[in-house]
Amino acid sequence: MARGLGFAALAVAGIGLAACSGSTEKTYFETKGLRAPEGACLVKPSRIGLAAKISDISQRSGCEVRNAWEIRSLGNVAFSQPATVNCSMADPLNDWLENTVQPAAQRSFGEAVVGVDVAASYSCRPRNNKRGAKMSEHGYGNAIDIAAFTLESGRKVTVLDGWSGRSDERKFLTQVHDAACDDFHTVLGPKADRHHRNHFHLDLQNRRNGSRYCR
Repeated sequence: MARGLGFAALAVAGIGLAACSGSTEKTYFETKGLRAPEGACLVKPSRIGLAAKISDISQRSGCEVRNAWEIRSLGNVAFSQPATVNCSMADPLNDWLENTVQPAAQRSFGEAVVGVDVAASYSCRPRNNKRGAKMSEHGYGNAIDIAAFTLESGRKVTVLDGWSGRSDERKFLTQVHDAACDDFHTVLGPKADRHHRNHFHLDLQNRRNGSRYCR
């Protein structure tokens, strides 16, 4: 599965970057008690996909990504846009795609997933974009949002339409959502709230009691 591919690091870009850079930057979320994860990883993303190490991110507002990487694909699954995350996100994301998403796609559709729509990765913002809320795990590059899966045939299965749509899509999306709890600490989808009706939010938030939250 390892590709050993590399490419020149591009300028860091992601949803919400403009809102937290420059001299006019304002803190509009709560950071008390929060600390950026170390971003340590056992396997370099460049060994399991098309990825490049980029400069770490640090903003005055508290947004920070340690051991930052820009990932364009993992295994045989291409990303719709580069995902900026900390290194620790790559391995569980690859495990989920390879050991959960692909088998589920074969069972439901008889074909492989070749792409995912990345709705968000690093983004300097509060949770659910609610002013005054705690900073999102996206602000640490510790989360990714997946909105759709593209099959070999070109068929696209979206969380928004498929969650309550055709039976094969419902089965597939339910399986990959529920099993994601084995790889991530937080998994949110349409069952969670209206903010997640069109995507799966996956993160590695470290809670004091080591618990996981899957909804």
